[in-house]
Amino acid sequence: MQSRGVVSGSGRLCALSSCVLLLFIHMSAPAEARKVRGGRAQTRRMQLQQMQMQQMQMQQQQQAPVHTERVEGHESFPLDFTAVENNRDNFMVQIKNLAQSLYPCSAQKLDQDMKLHFLKNTSVTCNDGSPAGYYIKQSKGSRRWLLFLEGGWYCFNRQTCDRRYDTMRRLMSSAKWPQTRKGSGILSPQPEENPHWWNANMVFLPYCSSDVWSGATPNTNQSDYAFMGSLIIKEVVNDLLTKGLHNAKLLLLAGSSAGGTGVLLNVDHVAEQLESQGHRGVQVRGLADSGWFLDNKQYKFTDCLDTISCIPTEAIKRGIRYWGGRVPESCRQAHVGEEWNCFFGYKVYSTLKSPVFVVQWLFDEAQLTADNVHLTGQPVHEGQWRYIQNLGQELRNTLRQVPAMFGPACMSHELITRTYWMDIKVKGTSLPRALHCWDRSLQANLHINGSHGNHSSQKHKTSSVRGCPLHLIDSCPWPHCNPSCPTIRDQLTGQEMSVIQFLKHMGFDVQKMAKQQGMDPRKLLGMLNNGS
Repeated sequence: MQSRGVVSGSGRLCALSSCVLLLFIHMSAPAEARKVRGGRAQTRRMQLQQMQMQQMQMQQQQQAPVHTERVEGHESFPLDFTAVENNRDNFMVQIKNLAQSLYPCSAQKLDQDMKLHFLKNTSVTCNDGSPAGYYIKQSKGSRRWLLFLEGGWYCFNRQTCDRRYDTMRRLMSSAKWPQTRKGSGILSPQPEENPHWWNANMVFLPYCSSDVWSGATPNTNQSDYAFMGSLIIKEVVNDLLTKGLHNAKLLLLAGSSAGGTGVLLNVDHVAEQLESQGHRGVQVRGLADSGWFLDNKQYKFTDCLDTISCIPTEAIKRGIRYWGGRVPESCRQAHVGEEWNCFFGYKVYSTLKSPVFVVQWLFDEAQLTADNVHLTGQPVHEGQWRYIQNLGQELRNTLRQVPAMFGPACMSHELITRTYWMDIKVKGTSLPRALHCWDRSLQANLHINGSHGNHSSQKHKTSSVRGCPLHLIDSCPWPHCNPSCPTIRDQLTGQEMSVIQFLKHMGFDVQKMAKQQGMDPRKLLGMLNNGS
């Protein structure tokens, strides 16, 4: 029975491959040849159809040998859409229509949702002791794996964790997790939404440890909660090794917000874990989205009563003790006794061995919230406005030495899983394009170095491929001075605002600012509209 199943599956695969082959033969033929009607063209089509039928019959008649070795298919690679950059939407529609037209060649519908799996190691749990787990959509033809860490702030003592459990239980328990999840942005299986990662093996790790993915502590008599974020990542990787990760070429550990910080804290741990288990051929990289927080001075100092108002440095100091948090060994050695420093991107990044791409809004809403700048629908006053501008400049300064990064001058939070992530551009380049350039540059370095180890591609050696930028950061100084920023809505009315309306709402005085800059107000307005 097993042999016949294998043959049947191979037959379907062969049929699909034949359809694709015939289509590409047709598309790659010269235009003049495709215009020919009848005669030799018709005869050739009949011959190709006969060859296709014979190939299918031969494949179905063969008996596949029963064995336990893994049979490798051809690897699928990300698509390079450089040549159609200016007409990508239309091209992607054609790709999707092509895939739908080929559907009759396959007897089985492709399931594009990620499915829930609980960890085999049941001792690794969520905060409340419920089993931790992950969602996965496998792509058998790909040797690229994307592991995404969900975000969602944290709690740092019994009081804040009890409050979190009452109000955000899904971030502390798996009891009501759905059986499936749909991916969006870089987790989308649709090539028009996700041109370079759509066919990768997708894994989504729900956040249920409340410890910025750093904890390694089970629940005890002293604490009703377990904090096992770093152990959850470790056990997920162990589970995935039995599902094909052992044969991977590339593992991208990605995350947003607290998950983005979690990437910085865990990417070297994952690389070391795979290397210690003999999987040296897997290149481990990181993608940290909206997790590059600053330990700066708050706009208004408040007592550390809850997660939102507590100054980030104090919250992390309390949290790392409460969680039993782990940090990268190289960063721990650089900050002995003050390991809390490793939760801030600009301090941990320089100690990492694995390549990491940083995505960071210059006016991140979560950073503003942590700094007690609350935009409640009322125009901000001059002190807040100066603080917001200075925040953007501080972030620019900390990102200056990061060779692979994407920093739009927008007021927002999280990007890589948004459906509009392709629309945001910095200096004319989208984030998916920048990530593809990063991938090409690392592959070029690997080829030059002739090495395939986990840590062989040092991030400081990353160099741009010609015409393919990596370090992208806006130079304009105001929130939403980039015209591709996400749509702004008035927090009270819900109505969309133009950039000028938004800046006036924020308390921006065009006349005063133009005078300070020594320019005509009309020129300044033009610069704002153009994102200069």
